[in-house]
Amino acid sequence: MTATAVDFGTRARGDVPPEDTWDLTAIFPDREAWEAGINDVEAAAAQLGELRGTLGDSAETLLQALDLEEETGAQLIKVYAWAALKKDQDTADSQSQADSDRATRLYVETSSKLAFIEPELLSLPEGAIEGYVAQHAGLAKYRHALDTILRQRDHVLDTETETLLASAGEIFGAPSTIFGMLNDADMEYGEIENEAGEKVTLTKANYQRFIESRNRDVRKAAFAAMHTAYEHQRNTIAATYSSSVKGDVFMAKTRSYESALDAALKPKNIPESVYDALVETVNAHLPLLHRYIALRKQVLGLDDLGVYDLYVPIVPEVEHEYGYADALDAVLAGLGPLGEDYVRDLGTGFDSRWIDVYENKGKRSGAYSFGVHGVHPFILLNWSSKLRDVFTLAHEAGHAMHSFYTSRNQPYVYSNYTIFVAEVASTVNEILLTEKLRNDTDDPKLDMYLVNHALEDLRGTLYRQTMFAEFERWSHAQVEAGAALTADALSAQYAELARRYYGPDVEVDENVAIEWARIPHFYRAFYVYQYATGISAAAALAKQILEEGEPARQRYRQFLAGGSSQDSLDLLRDAGVDMTSPEPVTQALELFGSWLDELEALMTAEGLLEASE
Repeated sequence: MTATAVDFGTRARGDVPPEDTWDLTAIFPDREAWEAGINDVEAAAAQLGELRGTLGDSAETLLQALDLEEETGAQLIKVYAWAALKKDQDTADSQSQADSDRATRLYVETSSKLAFIEPELLSLPEGAIEGYVAQHAGLAKYRHALDTILRQRDHVLDTETETLLASAGEIFGAPSTIFGMLNDADMEYGEIENEAGEKVTLTKANYQRFIESRNRDVRKAAFAAMHTAYEHQRNTIAATYSSSVKGDVFMAKTRSYESALDAALKPKNIPESVYDALVETVNAHLPLLHRYIALRKQVLGLDDLGVYDLYVPIVPEVEHEYGYADALDAVLAGLGPLGEDYVRDLGTGFDSRWIDVYENKGKRSGAYSFGVHGVHPFILLNWSSKLRDVFTLAHEAGHAMHSFYTSRNQPYVYSNYTIFVAEVASTVNEILLTEKLRNDTDDPKLDMYLVNHALEDLRGTLYRQTMFAEFERWSHAQVEAGAALTADALSAQYAELARRYYGPDVEVDENVAIEWARIPHFYRAFYVYQYATGISAAAALAKQILEEGEPARQRYRQFLAGGSSQDSLDLLRDAGVDMTSPEPVTQALELFGSWLDELEALMTAEGLLEASE
């Protein structure tokens, strides 16, 4: 590759070599074609709108409407993706900003125009749709989608009300928007002293570096400054979050669900017992987390721990620069257990400019994968040549291949996989890469780093997201019971959870108690628990793939190709994981325990820990 470390962030977008960028011409060759795509969306939506009130006339009319809905959606996602990806590659480009705003408006307007479909279908006499499906072979591909709609018969309202609620989406999303503006644009965190004793402005962008500093004064100061800023806004944020929760509760009541949690789970056919089992199983294994935290305390040589001590690496990152080309080879080698064709397909994607590799001026930070049905997935990276970047590549490649195989095997109606399974493929890839790198190294320092990296993933995803899930369940139950979500109540509950999860070795103070105020995912109700269930399913699947070989691999590949053609629990069950049982979560936590055993043994052998008597 042509870029080097000194180039990162310094080049204008136009100076980035094409081979280091994604190729958006795969979606539309130029802006004129994109404009034509907008016209196609509007024409299809208008044609579909003409069928309003006729969906129950015949099987042929129903099929025509569903085909038009699919055509509209498939074209709309291309229009949206082209604009969104162009904006992300250079957020300062005014034309891209305007195009992205236009595509977003089109998305909202089209969704509102199509809002009549579900309520109209549900207004038909019971058995009518099933009869049409039996009559017309063309409706067979929509059977699962229609069954999913019919399952919500008791919760979808009349056409006028559904249209009204769809048009009020921006209002219900206002708490998230307000928090986003406060969190991303208005919050200021002041100054702290860095490791050199220099005054620097704390930002969300540099906070992660400071919280991982080996200088305890620096990480403590960063943690205090960050959370003090939220403490100063505690009442405003509490009111904003309370409004969000009240909106969730209102929508649940309006649609006749038993609770906001029921409203979040039932449309996906996920029983509350899955949520409950996750929380209960993780709580039963909290002693493992407390043991890991005690190990951290011992390695760091501290008499007491603050939450700000939980992020500094206890194993230094191995000083090794990974060139991007070498990383591609490492990821392909690590994913060998998924089969030669998987590796070949992913390698073709690497060679076909699926990926926007390096940072440039104005480029969106972070990393993600964006699947475009009928085209291929696109991956955004900001490569910095660290080992963690290799894992990020493997992670996003997992998402990409999930989208790739779904697009290859499913029609557009089933082209999206649910959040419940979204993190499975990415995490399977990370686990397989970890095992490969560990098997290939004879460097105990690298081995310790890899084990600790895996432990931190499980700690941050399985344990932390489950703690968040408990907090969300409590906050919604409070509103449903008529209680007020004040800043004091929110902080007290969060502190109680932190004490239970972190255990006796960690001091929980006011800076920890206010952490709820800076979590954006809380504005998407009952979302985060799926990270915890996803990593649990991934751990179980990776174990099966490594131990069983071809049978497990074939089951897993069917899962990747399934999209949303079945309910999420059924897709995972067919792959070999029953998430209605606590067993997958238990297996993931047992894996955490085995990795902890290995880390303690490695550290003892390296003289970093005293051998236990």
